[in-house]
Amino acid sequence: MDADSRKIPTHELTYARLRDMVLYGHLAPGQPVTIQGLIQELGAGMTPVREALRRLIAEGALLLQDNRRVAVPQMTAGMLDEVAFARLTIEPKLAEMAAARLTPALIARLTAADDRVDAAIKAGNIPDYLQANHAFHFTLYEASQAPVLLDIARSLWLRAGPSLRVVIARYGKAGLPDQHHEALAAMRAGDATALAQAVARDIQQGVDQVRQALAEV
Repeated sequence: MDADSRKIPTHELTYARLRDMVLYGHLAPGQPVTIQGLIQELGAGMTPVREALRRLIAEGALLLQDNRRVAVPQMTAGMLDEVAFARLTIEPKLAEMAAARLTPALIARLTAADDRVDAAIKAGNIPDYLQANHAFHFTLYEASQAPVLLDIARSLWLRAGPSLRVVIARYGKAGLPDQHHEALAAMRAGDATALAQAVARDIQQGVDQVRQALAEV
């Protein structure tokens, strides 16, 4: 644990690590894991792990299966429709709001994040792709300075992110959504409308792939 981590309360650190396991594909949808197993993997005590689980269950990121096991919910067609509607409403708006606040330094950070996305796609590295993709989107969204919409977007990603594993498992790296080059071009041009549209296309590409994967199950 580094110096920065030691400053974070144990329960918050445990929550962040378990949340990242959900976001970045370390827990596959429908795969049950035991609470005791999570305690061992996270290296945390029963109390902070149970608190993290309580929060993630409340956020819809995990389902309690019994007293000893939890699982990432499996996406359904109906749930996908709801999540897609919410994401396509909120995230392009966040991108549009962020456009006026983008600086050359921030665009450089976003470019570096997209480079990591491209490298992960090329390598077929699922966790790295999910982490870099998340970093790209939320580095952009946080520039919007819209905390209410940001909280909603974070909650939606906890529900939507793991379903990309379904796409990757079925289609391989060719199925990974990536419209970031168009988004970066719009950022450099200072075109808020084009940026919002590129983000919407990126989201829609992922939604369409998940919908197709669900239909084929």
